[in-house]
Amino acid sequence: MATPITVVIRNQQYRIVADEDEAYILACAEMVNKALEEALKGTTLSLADGAVLAAMNVADQYLKELEASENLRRQVKENLEEANALKLELSEAKREIFKLGTRK
Repeated sequence: MATPITVVIRNQQYRIVADEDEAYILACAEMVNKALEEALKGTTLSLADGAVLAAMNVADQYLKELEASENLRRQVKENLEEANALKLELSEAKREIFKLGTRK
């Protein structure tokens, strides 16, 4: 159920209606606030230009994290495939040992 939550970004209040809980929305607002402050630090950019720069920085961070996540997924998939191959190899080795043991 969507709940209205008021957040403050750069001393401006915004009413957000979201399905997520308040703590999550406040964490998002804090991230936006930090990104905006970082983008505007030491510059004479307008708030709108700072917001665009902050959005670009957040998008950059997101895409890099997405790539890192995909790399981890790929590594996990490769490790699972290797584990399955090793399992099959172990099973075959056990069968061979059993065959050799029954020949005596």
